[in-house]
Amino acid sequence: MGLEAANYDKITVGDQASIARTITETDISLFAKITGDFNPLHIDEDFAKKTTFKGRIAHGMLIASLVSTVLGTKLPGFGSIYVSQTLRFMKPVRIGDTITTTVEVVKKIERDPQKDPLIKLRTTCFNQKNEEVLTGEAVLMVKRR
Repeated sequence: MGLEAANYDKITVGDQASIARTITETDISLFAKITGDFNPLHIDEDFAKKTTFKGRIAHGMLIASLVSTVLGTKLPGFGSIYVSQTLRFMKPVRIGDTITTTVEVVKKIERDPQKDPLIKLRTTCFNQKNEEVLTGEAVLMVKRR
């Protein structure tokens, strides 16, 4: 299945797209290496057991990056440009959790004809227990094709 380029005129308020991913030890290790975020809450079980979380948790931004995956590959799709993102972390994510990330178009925003239009999307991540672990809102610039 090939990717479809984002097209503002084909996007409708209410459109949705999702992905699901199970978070692994490798995901957390690679994310720490890429970002340099070696907070022991994420990588040291003995340390993490002594915290309010009672064990290791995934980096919040690792989970937020799943939102970027949906936006860039599904809705609105490639060619769209991130303008802004708000995030609220609701619950921790642990190794073995399966996270379903969903985006939903909530508003189309026309602008000056010299500028590409924008879309606003609700962004949410749920774990396998259907508990919301992340919520937010994204704004993306999308070309007319």
